[in-house]
Amino acid sequence: MALQGKVETEVEIKVPADKFYNIWSKQAHHVSTASPNNIQAVHVHEGDWETEGSIKVWKYNLGFIKEKVFLNDEDKTVTLIGLEGDVMQEFKTWKVVIHANPKGEGSSLVKVSIEYEKIKEEIPTPNNYLNFSVNLMKDIEAHHLKG
Repeated sequence: MALQGKVETEVEIKVPADKFYNIWSKQAHHVSTASPNNIQAVHVHEGDWETEGSIKVWKYNLGFIKEKVFLNDEDKTVTLIGLEGDVMQEFKTWKVVIHANPKGEGSSLVKVSIEYEKIKEEIPTPNNYLNFSVNLMKDIEAHHLKG
């Protein structure tokens, strides 16, 4: 059994890719409003809401994580590198990549991938985090559609 791996999924949502990317790259503090059942709080630990390299702490229904943010405006990709938190008790490395691709007018195809290295072989593949991501993306879509 491999200790390193990658899991990924795609979700089509009725949110323009630019707007979806903007939420994650500049307005992450709104994610808890859009998805209060999944995200209880997020705050800036270092930096600010918009600057690459900033560190944010998320409290969510699977625990909490402190992560560093990397942005690619051209590609509409947000990369989150886990630094510490509940997930880091099972994984040596943790990298979440969220990529918003435009798909038709007013919608996008969001690809979420999680690259990880388990601390030990018995740790399950983090499919629960993919399910969490799908729920989160759908909540953001519903919040956007409510206007």
